[in-house]
Amino acid sequence: MCLKKIFLILIIVLFTSKSFAANPVSTGKFKDWQAFTANTAQGKICFAQSKPKTRSPKNFKRESSKLFVTFRPQENIKNEVSVTSGHIYKMSTVKAKSGKNNYTFFSKEDFAWIADEKREEKFIKLMKKASNIMLIANEPKGSQTVDHYSMIGFSKAYETAKKNCS
Repeated sequence: MCLKKIFLILIIVLFTSKSFAANPVSTGKFKDWQAFTANTAQGKICFAQSKPKTRSPKNFKRESSKLFVTFRPQENIKNEVSVTSGHIYKMSTVKAKSGKNNYTFFSKEDFAWIADEKREEKFIKLMKKASNIMLIANEPKGSQTVDHYSMIGFSKAYETAKKNCS
């Protein structure tokens, strides 16, 4: 087999493998937020994501924390707000606070979501106006974690993710 054919086969295998297809691709960085797209077995997904500016307690060992707004058009899902605090959640709610605004998320293992679409829409409006949002969670052994997210750049990342999946 000639070298060109081997190279072509290698490229086809790389671009059609599930692991490669599921890797998110950045579609823009907007201050403290970033937009991504990914192709999965369930179809294209788009999302805006950020990592917290500060996390406490500092000595508590956990994976990275992230706040997301996701669009999955093939599943008719839009504006799905979710968070991971980098640890398994205690069977309790995760709380989000910004100024006088308070929201609760339901949790399962290491992710939490807002259960109601109307509350998600209100939370996204808050995210567009707020300068920061604090997420408070508990892990099974009783430790409380607090993550502070900057909302600078959220609106542009959100609109980019939404546009990429419309």
